[in-house]
Amino acid sequence: MSEASDREDVLEKPPPPNWILQHPTYQIMKELEVEDSEQVHAAFLVYMDLSEVRQWKEVSCVKSPELQVVLLEGREKEGAPVQTVLPLPVHRSLSHKSIRHVLDRGFPMLLCAVAPDSTLVYQRMTDGLVTPDPPVGPFQDVGRRQHRKRRQQR
Repeated sequence: MSEASDREDVLEKPPPPNWILQHPTYQIMKELEVEDSEQVHAAFLVYMDLSEVRQWKEVSCVKSPELQVVLLEGREKEGAPVQTVLPLPVHRSLSHKSIRHVLDRGFPMLLCAVAPDSTLVYQRMTDGLVTPDPPVGPFQDVGRRQHRKRRQQR
């Protein structure tokens, strides 16, 4: 009989409130008065990923008045330079001018696309072109050299 009463207690409990809406950082983001609530939600998901999962230091949120978005600033690790993160819902378009606004803040920039299923994809943005790092591994580029040697021998 106690099992039945335990089941009734479980069934009668109201559903838990949405913890995101009650989170102090989400409340701070709402106070920034950004009109796009979907972007604020995306910024909060990125904030949680950076601070709780990736263990970034000094993560804070700031409003970009030009873009009407919430930006995040933080350090990847203690003593690292500050980076700016622009969280956007994946369907939202982005212009060169808006990227320029964020880059002009003077910090390295990460663009974070937030999918409807909360998947986060980060892309590092730079001012200008950056040459890629060389491949890592025991690679040898012998094919072209041998071809060149054969040509010179003929």
